[in-house]
Amino acid sequence: MTESTEMRIRRLISENPVVIFTRSGCCMCHVMKRLLLSAVSVHPTVIQLEEEEIAALPDGAGAGDAAEDGGKMPAMYIGGTRVGGLESLVALHLSGRLVPKLVEVGAITEMVL
Repeated sequence: MTESTEMRIRRLISENPVVIFTRSGCCMCHVMKRLLLSAVSVHPTVIQLEEEEIAALPDGAGAGDAAEDGGKMPAMYIGGTRVGGLESLVALHLSGRLVPKLVEVGAITEMVL
């Protein structure tokens, strides 16, 4: 029995502390990966979706507004919760809330700055 696209996406979100869903050639995804690596030493799981798979992404209640981030892609999830796109990631980082979120889900150990 093959797994549906929606079930595969939900499984990947639940199995990985930090996951970014992207489409081919997405420069914003590259920036997100670089920010996570250089600022907090996190290696996110990156999943490239085909155009027809993008609609299967769960929106996540109370998460970053997709319209605010310019659409559904790229989409980052931390600890199973949709964070949003690049703008939401930068806002989390600048507000000082990114590191505690990453510590909470076990993506990093507490950092001393």
